[in-house]
Amino acid sequence: SCSTLPKTLHFITRPLSEEEKNFSLAYIITIHKELEMFVRLLRAIYMPQNIYCIHVDEKSPRDYKAAVQNIVSCFENVFISSKREHVVYAGFSRLQADINCMRDLVNSKVQWNYVINLCGQDYPLKTNKEIIQYIKSKWNGKNITPGIVQPLHVKHRTEVSYREYLHSGVPYVYPAKIRKSQPPHNLTIYFGSAYYILTKDFVEFTLRDARARALLEWSRDTYSPDEHYWVTLNRLPG
Repeated sequence: SCSTLPKTLHFITRPLSEEEKNFSLAYIITIHKELEMFVRLLRAIYMPQNIYCIHVDEKSPRDYKAAVQNIVSCFENVFISSKREHVVYAGFSRLQADINCMRDLVNSKVQWNYVINLCGQDYPLKTNKEIIQYIKSKWNGKNITPGIVQPLHVKHRTEVSYREYLHSGVPYVYPAKIRKSQPPHNLTIYFGSAYYILTKDFVEFTLRDARARALLEWSRDTYSPDEHYWVTLNRLPG
């Protein structure tokens, strides 16, 4: 029952400081299992001034998706992504899930400052206020998406074409015997984490810039493209 759920689970219902009230965060959470863990995560990071996009794997059980929808419907600032993917580990679908949420978030009425992506098995070590203060003190106006020039031992991820497959109900990514073309716009590929904290300006840039779109298309048949896509775009001059 939405009338009792926030109170029963001890969700925070008002901003805990002026600083937090004036600095909204957006979250992208990709989930596919363990409902209780998702609720614990949401409760730990929930603030009424923030906004939360939940991407539920399209291949998750129907009752799981229904349960997530029931929980999400109790909060005005939490919603399920308008477009959902059949997510395959290390596949393009994992990157596309984040982008689907980003499109929803930039069109929301909440004026958020940064977006943070999480999976259902994450859990915060810092409070909302501590996260904001860390961003402001060290990264104000910049993205947290560290990386290095693509190392030799992961060159194969972007040198040959990879495809998403489904065998005996198990999805996986496997290389095809097709060599890929060079990256578009002569981009240097960087390699880093699939997890990030990005400014709203940068997110809007990635959704509309021709180089970002070209890199996204080129990345469709790469291995784990979310580990090179954001960090490569972040290294572009300007």
